[in-house]
Parts: sequence; structure tokens; C-alpha cells
Amino acid sequence: MHDMLYLGFGYIGVGLGAGLCLIGGGIGISRCASAALEGLARQPEAVGPLQTMMIIPAAMIEGLGLLALVAVFLSVLALNKGVPAAPSSSGAAPAAAEAHAR
Repeated sequence: MHDMLYLGFGYIGVGLGAGLCLIGGGIGISRCASAALEGLARQPEAVGPLQTMMIIPAAMIEGLGLLALVAVFLSVLALNKGVPAAPSSSGAAPAAAEAHAR
């Protein structure tokens, strides 16, 4: 019984960790875009260099989000190995369940 509780805490931890990582990535991309737009407002002729300097960090931050997604999938797959399989509908499992109920 306690194993399932710890497994649930594992799922909650994975979800919170990925959520925090993606929130950080969203904040990073928004700050990057804000700084680029502010620079564009000050010097409209610098569109090309500003766009290049904005796209590279935004792509790196987006890579962080994808890395968090991969980490979530791997963590959930590892946690799923701890979940016991449901008994099949055929075989000795129902007979064992009936014997246990008596």
C-alpha cells in the first residue's frame, strides 16, 4: 500500500518539476522577446541583428522545454515499471481471489 503512495508522490514530483521547468522557459522567452522589441523600438534600423540575437537564445530556451518533456516521459516510463499489472481475466487469478475472499 505504501509503495503506491510513494509512486503517486513520484508522479506529482515529475509533474511539478516539468511544470516549473516549462514556466521558467516561458519566462525566459518572454524576457528575450521583450528585450528585442525594446531594442527595436529604440533603433528600428537594427532589425536584422536584433532578430538574429533573439532567435538563437529563444531556440536554446525552447530546447530546454523539449528536454523537460523528454525527462518527463522517461521518468513516467520508469515509474510505470513499479506499477503492478492487473490480473488477467483467465487463469488462476480469479480462483485465488475467491479463495482469499472466503
